[in-house]
Amino acid sequence: MRKFFGKMVLKLFPEFGTPLKVGGVFTMTCKDKDGNFKWKEVFKNGVTTLGLNHLLDVTFHGSTQKTTWYIGLIRDDNYSALAAADTLASHAGWEEGDEYTGDRKEWTEGAAAAGVMTNAATVDFTMDDTETMKGAFLCAAATGTAEVLFCTALFTGGDQAVAAADVLQVTYELTAS
Repeated sequence: MRKFFGKMVLKLFPEFGTPLKVGGVFTMTCKDKDGNFKWKEVFKNGVTTLGLNHLLDVTFHGSTQKTTWYIGLIRDDNYSALAAADTLASHAGWEEGDEYTGDRKEWTEGAAAAGVMTNAATVDFTMDDTETMKGAFLCAAATGTAEVLFCTALFTGGDQAVAAADVLQVTYELTAS
């Protein structure tokens, strides 16, 4: 009877059979020290297993939410791959880019609307060295490796060079459907 009822619900309400999808899109623009446009990347992320578990635990299991999230950069040094099992403490396939002033930058998200959440103002990284960047990530720590790594993403157009005094302006749009 239970199996039949499940199939009946799907036939009457096919939207119940739609899987939950969680993901996002980073947009990163690079400007030189004078504010001149250098390049722009729009790239999708993959949510880590730890990120998905955190989402489920907070929403359905009563775990404590992380109230502040941060954007970090991925550089090309020693890159081999991103993995769903990556954490802030263990991500053998990539290195964090830290060639900018200060800590990881806070993602000041707005309230969700129509299944989308984003930051209204860009998150800006002022570079203090020359480097080649590969992508970005979202995590729950301004520094260190002891928090949730929610997602990682690589540029779709290939690696991008940055120079000292360049500014990377980042937005992140998180979607659930």
